Amino acid sequence: MKKYLPILLILSTIKLIFQWLGNRNYGFHRDELLHLSVSEHLNWGFMEFPPLIGLLGKISFWLFDYSLLGVRFFPTLAGVGILILCCLIAKELGGKAKAILLAGICVLAFLPFYRNHTLFQPVAFDQLFWTLGFYFVIKFINSQNKKFLILLGITLGFGLMNKYTILVWAFGLFVGLFFHQKGSVFKGKWTYISALISLIIFLPNIIWQVQNDFPLLKHLQALNKTQLDDMNPMEFGLEQLNFPFTLIVSLFGLGAFIIDKNLKKYRTIGIASLVIFCTMWLLNSKAYYVFAIYPVLFAGGAVKLESSLSKKKWYIYAIAGIVLLPSIYFIPEATPILPIEKYVKYAQLKEKNGRIELKEDYADMFGWEEQVKLVDSVYQTLSPKEKNNCVLWAENYGEAGALKILGKKYNLPNPISRHGSFWTWGYGKIDADVWISLGNEKTSVEHVFEEVILVKTITHKYAIDEENGIPLFICKEPKIDIKKWWEGYEEHIFD
Repeated sequence: MKKYLPILLILSTIKLIFQWLGNRNYGFHRDELLHLSVSEHLNWGFMEFPPLIGLLGKISFWLFDYSLLGVRFFPTLAGVGILILCCLIAKELGGKAKAILLAGICVLAFLPFYRNHTLFQPVAFDQLFWTLGFYFVIKFINSQNKKFLILLGITLGFGLMNKYTILVWAFGLFVGLFFHQKGSVFKGKWTYISALISLIIFLPNIIWQVQNDFPLLKHLQALNKTQLDDMNPMEFGLEQLNFPFTLIVSLFGLGAFIIDKNLKKYRTIGIASLVIFCTMWLLNSKAYYVFAIYPVLFAGGAVKLESSLSKKKWYIYAIAGIVLLPSIYFIPEATPILPIEKYVKYAQLKEKNGRIELKEDYADMFGWEEQVKLVDSVYQTLSPKEKNNCVLWAENYGEAGALKILGKKYNLPNPISRHGSFWTWGYGKIDADVWISLGNEKTSVEHVFEEVILVKTITHKYAIDEENGIPLFICKEPKIDIKKWWEGYEEHIFD
């Protein structure tokens, strides 16, 4: 492998540079603020996701405080790991330098990975666990060494502690393994020992789910109602076509795994990928859920192309250029490498009524700091007694996360919110003298309080519509039982 090290180093450095340029710009995304917020309430599970992202958030805080670059270092590290694993898989499949190069180039060219490996979300780590799992399967097929089954079980266990969608990966792999030596892997004890290891690692979250009345099911129900049910199944397939050149390489890989005489012993991977893709499609999943199968298919496609073009080796360089070069122009759409003014010019966006409508991910990175500053300006007008007995009530987890994480430098009290995991952390001081409400509509605050004063309606040039024109109220004298009001909202925390 040493002779291929320069290829890995060059590709990894390019990946790292592009991600670093994107990581430093704009601000935290609302989802990042939630993931950092749960890191301050470490548990074996959270209402929206398993516990690993919370632990990673805590480690990030210990190492980098809450710096944007520091927090985003972890998904970027996962992205670099995926690129390296993709190249290693190409080598394990019998590829030489050109296949390894093309496999890595495909990861660099696949635009969704820039977004996935920028934001501090479970997605990047999910993709890493899938790719690592495929790597161990291929190592096992090549060596028949049982240690790779154990490593596979450990990977699945930690993957389950990161994102539940890896269950679909496990199902696809389960089906695919029946095509390896007629399912002989299921006749020995090590597959079941591997599965048991996965279960042991995942068991704390299962217990937590039972103890908390399976919030996973409630969250899935809410997702289906608000997002997945409205999705057109055709969009799942059409989304894959948005990246035609990397798709072609992946299809070469898929075909090679299933029918090519040189790669047929890896048929498990091809069958697993097909099962995963079809299962995700049938479940009406979001298109990006399936992107994690691409690195192993890139590797397979690169090896197939290298062997097919063995007498015209320079063709591989041409293919690598065709795959990578068209993607470079679109990288600013995938990760914010451009300052916002330059991005607006690049995307040819026009200002309308004092606002510029950015793409959703970018818009969700703006406005939080301004919200926190305004809340602090109101908080500072309170008397010392009122400050000691004040509640900050945010409408959604983005606003609450901003107050919780960005509010630390202002020494603001921890906020409350009835949205998602924030609801589980309670309503704060039941007898507070002053409530500062951020984002809640007038009807909502008037339902709870006798005295309601509108301080300001918050607008922002770049913020997402949901966070533009939101009200900030000072509220006093609750007229309902706060505890009952809070507990009665349990069925609506995902609304």
